[in-house]
Amino acid sequence: MSESTARPAPFEATACACVILAAGGSRRLGQPKQLVTIDGRALIIHTVETALAVPDLWPVVVVLGGAADRVRPLLAKYPVLVTDNPAWEEGVASSLRAGLTTVNEFSRQIGSVLFTLCDQPALSSPALQALWAVRRQTGKSVVAASYGGHPGAPALIDRKHFGALAHLTGDEGARRLIKSLPPDQLGLVERPELALDIDTPEDLARL
Repeated sequence: MSESTARPAPFEATACACVILAAGGSRRLGQPKQLVTIDGRALIIHTVETALAVPDLWPVVVVLGGAADRVRPLLAKYPVLVTDNPAWEEGVASSLRAGLTTVNEFSRQIGSVLFTLCDQPALSSPALQALWAVRRQTGKSVVAASYGGHPGAPALIDRKHFGALAHLTGDEGARRLIKSLPPDQLGLVERPELALDIDTPEDLARL
């Protein structure tokens, strides 16, 4: 079930939604990564503000699970859709499904979704915009950030793959879909700064 905070404006002709996957329990980190503060901002706020700064991404959906009761109040002033994933402990695949369900409830006219995480401190609006630009220019059905020659998050995925995403289980993320694609369907945008994500105390110490 989803709820709105500051409710997004009525649907206007948009092609791409954004789903922020922020439901993890952060077991290895030992604290909710969504709430880790870097340069005065919680990571979840950094991610939300980064996505909202890209006009082509609408709506922005935030999927919560672990620590949802602590994260949700931080989102109240933002025009995002907040979705609770009660099955978050089953893995990231359940959050992908929850995000897709909310997108489809908002509008079936949305043709693609950009999935991003909430633990990449170097995530930027230009990085997200670059994925969308490649999508528009090439028509690739999947466009993903790449670091060290390997595709990863964030990733923009065409509606024709939503069924495949919905059938993922456990901790199978979009990477499994990406690896299965022929080269003519996959666009990559080199963003080496996105290689760092915050999973462990050691990751946090490197900032």
